[in-house]
Parts: sequence; C-alpha cells; structure tokens
Amino acid sequence: MSKLQGRKIALIGGAGFIGHNLALNLAKLGADVHAVDSLQVNNLGAFSNSHDDANKSLYLHFIHERLQLLQAAQVPLHVVDARDYHVLSRCLNEIKPDTIVQLAAIAHANRANKDPYSTFDHSLRTLENALDCARGLDAQFIYFSSSMVYGNFDGEAVTEERHCEPLGIYGALKYGGEKLVIAYSQVFGLSYPIVRPSALYGERCVSRRVGQAFIESVLRGAPLSVNGDGSGALDFTYIQDLLQGLVLCIVKDEARNQIFNLTYGGARSLKQMADIVRGQFPNVEIKYQPRDVLMPERGTLSIEKAKRLLGYSPQYPLEQGFVRYIEWYKQLSQMHPRFFGSERVHA
Repeated sequence: MSKLQGRKIALIGGAGFIGHNLALNLAKLGADVHAVDSLQVNNLGAFSNSHDDANKSLYLHFIHERLQLLQAAQVPLHVVDARDYHVLSRCLNEIKPDTIVQLAAIAHANRANKDPYSTFDHSLRTLENALDCARGLDAQFIYFSSSMVYGNFDGEAVTEERHCEPLGIYGALKYGGEKLVIAYSQVFGLSYPIVRPSALYGERCVSRRVGQAFIESVLRGAPLSVNGDGSGALDFTYIQDLLQGLVLCIVKDEARNQIFNLTYGGARSLKQMADIVRGQFPNVEIKYQPRDVLMPERGTLSIEKAKRLLGYSPQYPLEQGFVRYIEWYKQLSQMHPRFFGSERVHA
C-alpha cells in the first residue's frame, strides 16, 4: 500500500454512500483524497427538499454524519456539479489527481426507469465531462459500472467476458458508459479499470436497497416485503469488501485496462436474507409481493479474475456483513429512537 502514500485521488461523487466510505478508507491509508460532489443526487439537497419521504430525517442524519466523518478525516469537499464541464475541469486541474474515481450517477434502477432524462444527465453527462478532464491530466480513471449490465444471468457464475444484454435504462447507461471509457482509452491512451459491483449494503447508505429496507421496516414494527417468492438471488456485497477491491485497483498495475466483478462471489436468496433478519428479530412478519419484471434474474458473479490479478479476497459473507449492518442499525435505534417511532413503513 506504499503506492497510496501521498497519491492524489479525486472521487467524483465522493460524498455518496460508496464515495465517503472510500474516501475515509483511502485517507486512513495515507492518500491525499478529495471528494467532489454537488450534494444534490441522493444526498443533502435531494432529502432536504423532500416533503413526503418517510425516511427524510433518518437519511439526513446519515448524510450529515458522512460530512462530519469526511471533515474529521481532513478530506476536502469540493461542492461542484459534475454536469458543468468548465467548473469540474477547473476543480480537477487545481487538484491535479493521479487517479479519478467516477462515482457520480443515479444509483437506483427503478429511479432510472422512472426518470431517464435525469439519469442520463447525472450519469452519462457527468462521465463525459470527467473523461475529458482525465485525458488532459493523464490520470488513472476508475469507472463504476454495475452487475446490471449483464441482464439476465444464466446458470453459472457470470464472468467479465460474458456477453452483456442489459434490461432497462440503468443497465443500458452503465454499459454505454463502459464503452465510452474504453473508447477514450483507445483514442487517448486513458488508463482505466472498470468495476462491476452487485447488491451493495453498508453503513450510511440512503438508497433503501433491499437489506436496508428489511432492517428499517422491522425496527418500525412493519412486515418485511419480499418481491417474488423469495427465491430470487443476488450477490450481496458488504461495503468493506468492495473497498478492498477498489484499493487494489488503484495500486495494482495488473488492473490497467481491465474489467472486474467486485462482489462477494456467492449469490444468496432474498429468503436467506430475510431469515437472517428473522434470526435477529424472531417475531418479524414476511409478506410476498409481485416481482418487478424489469429487474433481471441475477445470481453469482465470478470473482476469479479479481482474485488472480489483484489478490482480491472478500471477507464478509452475508452472515457476517449483514449481521454487522443490523447491529449498527440496532445501536442507532437505541441512540435515536425518534427515527424508528410508531411510523410503519412498507419496504
């Protein structure tokens, strides 16, 4: 990790769920980290202006905690809208990063399908601007894609070489982003790795992914709502495992111009996740709802390539990472019971 000492790293979207956790991790390892974020997308601005979000107070608490942690770690926060090329270019030229991590995007497939224009604006437009800045800085570029680019999985663990057939707006834009990054490498010699995470969960997330929805519902005394019959499986990945893989992508020469699945590497069903919740809260009720037809049938992502080239070694199976996440929420509910009062929320 000596390669991280003093290395300048700009995280575009650095105050988000992944971004702030990555910033804290890199700062601890000695990197010179800068968070670049408009604080608008799934962040302070979005929840401050929300009038009907049942989780507004809770998620604003998470976001303020993120900002406090960044400040305590002495990570500079540049409040910049990455859609504005000139403002972003000026910011990055002042930082002069050795590595740019592109995290800015709409982070939820359902939201992308409901508002494709905003998704394009905050995903591809920000990516185009970041890429053009990166080629002028000769910086390593890390692009956050998604396991959604694969579309429906078909049996065995999906490798990075598998043909991609994304479903819906979100997956299509992520796959288009990958192609744009590769094109910049072909034309301008841009150095990149592309990462494909899956079903992330962890502290201070505000995207209300399935595991988070389960925990928050049970803390409010509401039933768990499971899409389908519970057999649908995802390669659930704890944030700390993803961070390990990202650090390796930054420091390892073997990551250059490669695509990596960065997941736990073993799919688990929604029923299994619900059973873990039930193990912590024995009286929880589970309700089954119709499955979203635009969500692809997914499963395990092969992490053999990341293991072989990077030495990636995830440490948190669902029984450890998700239980750790539940314990964090339990402590939060004891410290701040007002966030989990009598309100009943449907997950």
